[in-house]
Amino acid sequence: MKLKLGIPKGSLQEASLQLFRRAGFEITVNPRSYFPSIDDEEIECMLIRAQEMARYVEDQVLDAGLTGLDWVLENGANVVEVADLVYAKQTLGKVRWVLAVPEKSAIHSVKDLEGKIIATELVKVTEQYLARNRVKAKVEFSWGATEVKPPVLADAIVEVTETGSSLRANGLRIVETLLESNTKFIASQAAWADEAKRRKMENIVMLLKGAIDAAGKVGLMMNVRRQDLATVLAVLPALKRPTISELSESDWVAVNTVIEEKTVREIIPRLKAANAQGIVEYPLNKIVM
Repeated sequence: MKLKLGIPKGSLQEASLQLFRRAGFEITVNPRSYFPSIDDEEIECMLIRAQEMARYVEDQVLDAGLTGLDWVLENGANVVEVADLVYAKQTLGKVRWVLAVPEKSAIHSVKDLEGKIIATELVKVTEQYLARNRVKAKVEFSWGATEVKPPVLADAIVEVTETGSSLRANGLRIVETLLESNTKFIASQAAWADEAKRRKMENIVMLLKGAIDAAGKVGLMMNVRRQDLATVLAVLPALKRPTISELSESDWVAVNTVIEEKTVREIIPRLKAANAQGIVEYPLNKIVM
């Protein structure tokens, strides 16, 4: 059994490769090839632009792939949406497709787009948005550098953003959000119906989700006298609840927990003040619930 898996080429590529690495898969990309190697004999990888991924999965050129909800909708693809994987190029979060105009534009809502020109790569979704709002405007496909087109080449744009910083840098303001999108693991109908391939995909998704859940978190373990246990536990914000284990000395226990990495510098001094000893911080690759 070989699972043909599409890895998004372009802006999501590096974030996806890092995610797979944390999940336990080493994918090596040759800059001259669209077929990366992977240290799993049951997987065959191919680099495909996220914009095209859903179409190739629907047509069974690929069994599965990672792409955004935005491109599944844009292609109208009949695929199985196996799982949400909430990560993007820069952050572990969703992205937004927004309507943006120059700062001094008279456009303040979708209704003001009547008879205007909109540049975007997300043409069909934008046309559907206009239709829902009963606005007639011309939607032009943008081949790139969309932010520089208003006001000369277009009155407005529909563009994807994580933080809005690029839009602000180009003198644009956001009018409305059309769509929130996140990365999805998708599969073809045929591959999902294949028991062996479905099981493989479920295992991959489990590991990828575990890697996402572990991002920004660390493990803490420490030794605590029983008489100090309640005080120490009051300091710890646990993922669920700390694991407490017996030690060879009956007066002591070991405490193991998971916390947000950004809180470590505040929590460790408080643990030390609560008489925890032998405090060890360690990195996490995956958290599988």
